[in-house]
Amino acid sequence: MELLSNSFKVLPYTVFLHINNLLTLKPAAQKGARGIINENDLGIIEDAALVVKAGKISWVGKSRDLPKAFQKKGLKRIDLKGRTVVPAFVECHTHSVFAGNRAHEFELRQQGMSYLEIALKGGGILSTVRATREVTKKELQKNLVMWAQMYLSQGVTTLEIKSGYGLSDESEIKMLEVIKGLKWIRTVATYLGPHAVPAEFSSSTKYIDHIIKHTLPLIKKKKLAERADIFIENGYFSLEDGERYLSAAKKLGFDLTIHADQMSHTGAAALGCKLGAKSVDHLVELSDADIKTLGLAATTCVLLPIADYYLKIRYPRGLDLAAANARIALATDFNPGSSPSADLMFAGLLARMQMGLSLSQVIVAYTLGAAYALGLETQVGSIEVSKDADFLVLSGAWQELFYQVGFSPVTQVWTRGQKIYEKKFAI
Repeated sequence: MELLSNSFKVLPYTVFLHINNLLTLKPAAQKGARGIINENDLGIIEDAALVVKAGKISWVGKSRDLPKAFQKKGLKRIDLKGRTVVPAFVECHTHSVFAGNRAHEFELRQQGMSYLEIALKGGGILSTVRATREVTKKELQKNLVMWAQMYLSQGVTTLEIKSGYGLSDESEIKMLEVIKGLKWIRTVATYLGPHAVPAEFSSSTKYIDHIIKHTLPLIKKKKLAERADIFIENGYFSLEDGERYLSAAKKLGFDLTIHADQMSHTGAAALGCKLGAKSVDHLVELSDADIKTLGLAATTCVLLPIADYYLKIRYPRGLDLAAANARIALATDFNPGSSPSADLMFAGLLARMQMGLSLSQVIVAYTLGAAYALGLETQVGSIEVSKDADFLVLSGAWQELFYQVGFSPVTQVWTRGQKIYEKKFAI
């Protein structure tokens, strides 16, 4: 992989020409990326042109309609040679900062041991916590750069990254500082201290008390995270723990998200809607009432099918959520245990094959829907005037997206008007 730029400059107008198909997603944006999405919502412009200035989109439309002001000599012109352009991907749920691996736990699950049984034997999240606490900040940085470059090569220009494998103030801050140190890709840092109860605390209640009193104010003061997350699940944190923690985080100005209703029905999705969470994630065990609530709420539903695949559980009711007018996002949930894959194409393919989502729904979920999940819908997720010029150039047609596991048709990645990655094909 070749990383082309490590800094961003203000450039004059750049005109991108000879775009075969350009997917703006403007119609999807006009409906808030909600409900049933079809090809008409992709806003496809044939024989298109695109104008960028100072990292923002200045004009988009058919080549024949390009204003004369952008046809003058002296402007920078880039010929995209009949390729397809789509909005850059937004990866809105990852656990990309960690040490060690849990490959042995995968084998245990193949032999019939459940996720919770492994955790009760000292494995699971706490296993990664032990490994992460032991390594240096420099080692964590090296690991994160590797994973971030992998995401970039697939077309991700906005990457959400959670803490949650430190579970002590010192280690969590170390993780968040590593995330904040990543400057060449847009990052969103999420504090996930309540990922599991560390050995230093006798109960989830006492751990949440400590986080509310000490950790959240410290992280806010240091400006290390934009969002607060919690794993509400049997054996981890209760709905009551979640409401206390999230209410305190909201009061401090954090955006909220929840690991909700993944392996059992806890009511966490409904709690997220009640508290105005930006997103609720996983959503495998939803009731009909939950789906109706999510269809009426501003909260985005983040679906994580790779985790469902690895845990051999059922998949979320994506079509029912769409029919209820909910907003859907997709993400990899990359982590060393329950979802050890950072493959966007795999996540989208599972959404198509196992949840029945259309390709149009998957494209919008991995761009605009994911941008809403992070509160960035006015900046990224679609190709519209005044938004950041984050877009991808494909080697083939847009219909080749989310089709092959292990292969991405992304050949160029542009962020804020600058090319930051280009795939080199060996012949």
